[in-house]
Amino acid sequence: MSARFEELDWRPTAMGEISLRRRRDPLSGDDVYEVKLGDEYLMSSLFTTGEVELARLGLAELADGPLDVAVGGLGLGYTARTALDDPRVRSLIVVDALAEVIDWHRRGLVPLGAGLTSDPRCRFVRGDFFAMTAGSAAAGEPPSADGTRADSPASERDSAGVAGAAPRGLDPETPGRRFHAILLDVDHSPRHVLHPDHAVLYRPSGLRALAELLYPGGVFALWSNDPPDEEFNSVLAQVFTDTAAHVVDFDNPLQGGTAANTVYVARRRDG
Repeated sequence: MSARFEELDWRPTAMGEISLRRRRDPLSGDDVYEVKLGDEYLMSSLFTTGEVELARLGLAELADGPLDVAVGGLGLGYTARTALDDPRVRSLIVVDALAEVIDWHRRGLVPLGAGLTSDPRCRFVRGDFFAMTAGSAAAGEPPSADGTRADSPASERDSAGVAGAAPRGLDPETPGRRFHAILLDVDHSPRHVLHPDHAVLYRPSGLRALAELLYPGGVFALWSNDPPDEEFNSVLAQVFTDTAAHVVDFDNPLQGGTAANTVYVARRRDG
């Protein structure tokens, strides 16, 4: 059992100071892992239902595999873990802007890290999901990204993607690669983004660029901390078909009672 509270890592990043903390829950006695960006809580292992349901609801819309899946936002790894637990999934790319978060998994500082990094289907990509998605449809050089296998040796990671501009899309190794599902959990919601540059993704032009990275009939699923947003759902319906906003309820032991997230699920039009 861990100490009552321990800061496992703290680092300055381009987005602000990020920290990984572990504390002992006084009610259950279990270890709780928390990530903070500055003074703001980003995620906690105490609340993972929404991250699990993001993968479950998104992949439930797809027929039999094999499936190629991309996840935007690694976090504590619960969306990635749930995707890999689906036997139809043959490959998973997880894009995260922060090398520090990827490093936590590689070093085994978070509970799911060892399982993700040892799974041959899983590959971590360090890059800006939003810029990479927009770059897939834009002219000129896309933003740089470092795509490496989750179990790559350090020397291989250090040399990846150094020569020339990074390829377009979410897989630096395969320009323009398409996926059967793209699952996104980075911003608090389409209205409450972590960086102003993210906002364009939630407009028709940004969603069209993302849709180009899906196979026809492929699925885009998005986690949101806000209640269903009819305005955003209308924007989503301009680009995708079969759109739905699922309310995901979960227990909240800190405040008592239940809380809720929203998972949007939308299908790319065929053809």
